[in-house]
Amino acid sequence: MTGRERLMATLRGEAVDRPAVNFYEIGGFRVDPSDPDEFNVYNDPSWRPLLKLAEEKTDLIRMRSPVSPRSHEVDSSGAGSSAPGPWSEFFTTETYTQGRSRLRSTTLKIGGRTMRSLTRRDPDIDTVWTLEHLLKGTEDLKAYLELPDEVFAERVDTGPLLEEEQRLGDSGIVMVDTEDPVCRAASLFSMEDFTVIALQEQRLFHRLLEKVSRHLYHRTEETAKAFRGRLWRIYGPEYVTEPYLPPRLFKEYVVRYTGPMVRTIHEHGGFARIHCHGRLGAVLEHIVEMGADAIDPIEPPPYGDVELARVRREYGRQLVLFGNIEVNDVENMELPEFEKVVRKALEDGTWGEGRGFVLMPSSAPNGRKITSRMMANYETMVRLAGQFGP
Repeated sequence: MTGRERLMATLRGEAVDRPAVNFYEIGGFRVDPSDPDEFNVYNDPSWRPLLKLAEEKTDLIRMRSPVSPRSHEVDSSGAGSSAPGPWSEFFTTETYTQGRSRLRSTTLKIGGRTMRSLTRRDPDIDTVWTLEHLLKGTEDLKAYLELPDEVFAERVDTGPLLEEEQRLGDSGIVMVDTEDPVCRAASLFSMEDFTVIALQEQRLFHRLLEKVSRHLYHRTEETAKAFRGRLWRIYGPEYVTEPYLPPRLFKEYVVRYTGPMVRTIHEHGGFARIHCHGRLGAVLEHIVEMGADAIDPIEPPPYGDVELARVRREYGRQLVLFGNIEVNDVENMELPEFEKVVRKALEDGTWGEGRGFVLMPSSAPNGRKITSRMMANYETMVRLAGQFGP
């Protein structure tokens, strides 16, 4: 089977020649190893063999957004593009360097208040650190709620997704990548402020979720109609898992607001994959209730709190299971032990009856160097998946 055939059969719950294997962000996100920018960690020669392995030997899933791209260094203000218009009436941004770091400051002025967020990017790590979050309490939130909906307007364009699909050919599929309302809302705050407001100011937090939902629902509807029958990844539900918030709020904040996105995707023949790190045990039933088709990354204990075999036994008929390889193990585990981990994931993800399993790490290295140990472990995933027939 081709990568595309294998992945689509897996999503439909059909038989495959072997479990699909995917490296998640590696081969998923758009990177350019030839770009000499000092902030591009992928131009280090050590990355090239791994990128080549992903392209040639894995079942590729390209993660793409249907909205006009914004720099991933922009903080989580929730606003639309920085082009002239409603956005610029309220927000101003400034990008500058400090030492070897690149910082971006965003200022919001509304309701007689001035709010600021600040992010930092360092050249040797492909991560944006939020040093200061935009909203710092309930008064900031009340002012933010005064922003007109036009500020959040965005242009949906599935043309680049179709073009990427053509470039991929039979080697894989394109997956629509989108946040959910709780992600958009929670990321406006520090984790501490978010949890306090979500617990103690529930009516106010519902107002925020309703506000940010409107443009996300429009995005989902327009994309699902124009890019029918494809896989989606929806990220954000992990904000409402233990130990951050009690499971009862998962139904209030995730099922209630993310569920409509899942239903819209289904109405147009698509598949909804829920991305949720950490402790899944208390919320899995709600994810299934929401109608999800798949879940990732199902982190093994102690990173998560459920074994893959249990998820397969209890929910494998409803959900395609992605993951179960912890990136920390990819980076640090010696090859003999890592082989045992991969074999166990393949066995636990495919035993008995179930919809399907994709072997996949929980994330990807974000540093400038790929070590020989990392490379050997990625090669092991490909090798063992290839040997694991029906």
